[in-house]
Amino acid sequence: MPRWLQNLFAMPVSAMIPAEDMQRIADVITECETLHNGQICFAIERSLGLGNVMRGMTARDRAHQVFSHLRVWDTSRNSGVLLYMLTAEHRIEIVADRGYHEVVSGEQWRGICQLLEERLHQNEGADAVIAAIRQLSELAELEFPRVPSDVIDNELSNAPFVL
Repeated sequence: MPRWLQNLFAMPVSAMIPAEDMQRIADVITECETLHNGQICFAIERSLGLGNVMRGMTARDRAHQVFSHLRVWDTSRNSGVLLYMLTAEHRIEIVADRGYHEVVSGEQWRGICQLLEERLHQNEGADAVIAAIRQLSELAELEFPRVPSDVIDNELSNAPFVL
């Protein structure tokens, strides 16, 4: 199916992740961020819009836009990470701040995306997203460990962004 048709007839986000599950996701992000100094952001979008598709925008391009717009890059420890889902094209992207670049490999990010894709294909919805968030948290614990003297500073909203 052509991309423009995928984006035109994409199912609503609520069909994949109902509103009540969005709060579960926010709660898990909040819980995970007490374990490290990383900042996890989750954004989900139904479609790119026909104009963006016709201009050749990819899910990766859009994920970078969202990363910038939500200011995930603007954390004090350079520890922000965005989990972005584009439901129309069944695409998952992870964009991480520069604090991760030297220590987390592309294969590690792809592994998280693949696990999420597999679980979404099994119609696990929010549980699949939560599993991916927990994996992102494990990486943040390794790279940005919390020490007892740290003050918990939530720099980004933990609520999922439905775009």
